Amino acid sequence: MTFPFNVYLLAIVSACVTVLAALPLWRKWCLRTGLVDDPGQRKIHDQPIPLAGGLAVMTGLLIPTLLACLVLWWQRAGHPAEEGSVISAATSRSTGRLELLDANSAFLLQYGLGRRAIELAGIFLGAFGMLWVGWLDDKRELRPGAKFAGQLAIAALVAASGARITLFVPSLIFSYAITILWILTVINAFNFMDNMNGLCAGLGAIGAYHFALIAAADGQYLVALIAFLTFGALLGFLPYNFPRARAFLGDAGSHLVGYLLAVLAILPHFYTAQHPRRWAVLLPLLVLAIPLADLVWVVFLRWRIGQPFYQGDTNHLSHRLVRRGLTRTQAVLVIWLAAEALAALAFLC
Repeated sequence: MTFPFNVYLLAIVSACVTVLAALPLWRKWCLRTGLVDDPGQRKIHDQPIPLAGGLAVMTGLLIPTLLACLVLWWQRAGHPAEEGSVISAATSRSTGRLELLDANSAFLLQYGLGRRAIELAGIFLGAFGMLWVGWLDDKRELRPGAKFAGQLAIAALVAASGARITLFVPSLIFSYAITILWILTVINAFNFMDNMNGLCAGLGAIGAYHFALIAAADGQYLVALIAFLTFGALLGFLPYNFPRARAFLGDAGSHLVGYLLAVLAILPHFYTAQHPRRWAVLLPLLVLAIPLADLVWVVFLRWRIGQPFYQGDTNHLSHRLVRRGLTRTQAVLVIWLAAEALAALAFLC
């Protein structure tokens, strides 16, 4: 059974609209509670900017997901004896109930959610946990050790839920270790890339979009829906963040974006009977090549000069492009273009 494109489109639109509607409310809440980024050294804004991005993006993921679960419950309650049968997408003749999803889509979603309930619960719980760790860092500026401990605990939770990398190695210990290392790496890569308006969110949107396309092409509809929701949520945030920022992601947002992209790189089966890709292991590395390369480069430079790797500086790719004469907006657009080109190569593997 194939999964209809209109449901994917609905996921994008619903997440985007939800974030667009929620952001003004979260901005007001952040200004009222003092959750803002104040002007200072290495910052170009001259007034406090609300750190509302992470909260809005999480809202954009949560509300459509809850509504989708409600729709599935409504349709299942209306047809308890007809699960999996062909039912009209319009009003059911037998009950007079309005069917918001066609029977094929509803059956596939109910089946997938039931089969992967524990894994999906772990992923969503991890998303809330990562948002909370980042929020604490925004609010209280956590010590690096405490922040790392939170990231580590959440990565371990995700691995325990069943979302793990194997790399065709039949070892549970190896699978846990490589999964946790991957999640920690990607989270911090995106956290590092949150250094110019639109950069982190734009790279997250590009990555989520390509993971969604890969999963959808292979019929992995649940993975594709999560990725399309992430893509839509980040699209809804970008008008508030680029080119002029009225809201920042903050550590809460950059942690959440990095976490979501790390998980989206784990969930798809890149090597399938339908697409037996020779270089399947390279696909997530190509999609996330820019933030990963920037992380490696910056950490190496900081290690070489004896600077703590977690201490911020202006040696990121975006800063180097600005020093070469580009404006900040131009630098972000160039990096987006490079990320899109590298992600597109993933389809050739």
